[in-house]
Amino acid sequence: MSMMEEFKAFAMKGNVVDLAVGVIIGGAFGKIVDSAVNDLIMPLVGKLFGGFDFSSLFVILGDNPNKLTALADLKKAGIGVFAYGNFITIVINFLILAWIIFLMIKAMNKARNAAEPPPAPTPEDVLLLREIRDNLKK
Repeated sequence: MSMMEEFKAFAMKGNVVDLAVGVIIGGAFGKIVDSAVNDLIMPLVGKLFGGFDFSSLFVILGDNPNKLTALADLKKAGIGVFAYGNFITIVINFLILAWIIFLMIKAMNKARNAAEPPPAPTPEDVLLLREIRDNLKK
């Protein structure tokens, strides 16, 4: 088998194709969660904390001769910034994404378990043989 044929056989296996589809859908789903966090959740959290914006949380690490105050302006000027507010937003984003994936997997497992038929009852002759075996052990 040539290397190209071997690669084709590998790439066409169900697991590889499923993984590729999962990565593509996961990337798109990640963008949806990013938007939900940045456009819906963080403004509400900011409102709960009195109009506070997490993206404005940062510490300037370098010299700031122009006295810039906006994070984007500081980064554009090449001034070192410790932007922990963005990190908080990304952590919240991750937690929401992980929670949603957990709920989806839980629902899939529940549906899978509901679709499986219950195990067949043990036949009477097997039960009788087990009883005889147990009595012989005594």
